[in-house]
Amino acid sequence: MSKVSYYTAEGLKKLRDELNQLKDVERPKASQAIAEARDKGDLSENAEYDAAKEAQGLLEMKISKMEEIYANARLIDESQLDTSKVLVHSTVKIKNVTNGAEVKYKLVAQSEADLKSGKISVDSPIGKGLLGKKVGDVAEVEVPSGTMNFEILEITRD
Repeated sequence: MSKVSYYTAEGLKKLRDELNQLKDVERPKASQAIAEARDKGDLSENAEYDAAKEAQGLLEMKISKMEEIYANARLIDESQLDTSKVLVHSTVKIKNVTNGAEVKYKLVAQSEADLKSGKISVDSPIGKGLLGKKVGDVAEVEVPSGTMNFEILEITRD
């Protein structure tokens, strides 16, 4: 059974656009590369043909995986989110208990994660540790360097 992922309208559109790019642009390019390599003669000794076939196989695998992700994607209505606890698409302000540093993250699906814009995956160690917590709770998060504690300061939908 495949895993359901929740997306914003923007994230779902980006996923659909990327899938369409692969199917409508990259797939025909791969087929053209195979045809051109085939026209160059003996296929048994044609490295260009072998490379084009391998590239096509990798592309088809990527398309198949993205189609599965898209099929299991669900659009989330952010206006209906419960802000009493941390959920997918919650924006959470946390404080590192050890050093007092405060940071704000939005928890998103794996494919929407972008640390530079403050979006972390719900599948990441910090994301998993924050899910279900309420304001005032301290989340213990297992990271490669040990355990970190984060106090939940604020949960919003922005």
